[in-house]
Amino acid sequence: MTESFGREQVLELCAGLPATTDERPFGPETAVAKVVGKVFAIVPLDTPAGSETVTLKVAPPHGEALVRDHGWVRPGYHMNKRHWVTVALNGDEVDHQLVIDLVINSYDLVVAGLPRAQRP
Repeated sequence: MTESFGREQVLELCAGLPATTDERPFGPETAVAKVVGKVFAIVPLDTPAGSETVTLKVAPPHGEALVRDHGWVRPGYHMNKRHWVTVALNGDEVDHQLVIDLVINSYDLVVAGLPRAQRP
C-alpha cells in the first residue's frame, strides 16, 4: 500500500463506493459518507496532519477484537462504542490495507441493513 494514506484517500475510497454521498451535517469540519442516507464513515477534516482518523461501523465482536488487538483502533468517538470504532490513519503500526477493508466492511454492514429494494 502507498506510504501516504490519510483522510483524502479514505474520502476517495468512500466516494468510489456505489450510491455514496459526501455530506456535512455537523458543519464543514466533518465529512460524513452515507449510502442511501445512512452513515458508514465519519472523517474529521480539522485535525492536524499526523492525527487523522476515520470512524466506521463494525459488528460488535469484530470491533472488540480490533480495539483489543490494535493500538491504533479505539471505540467510536461520540458514537455507540459497541457498533463503531475510530481508526487512526497515521503511524508506523497502522495497517493501511486493514483500514481499506474496514471502510468497505462498514459500507457493506450499512447496505446489508437497508431494505432490499434500496440496496445499491
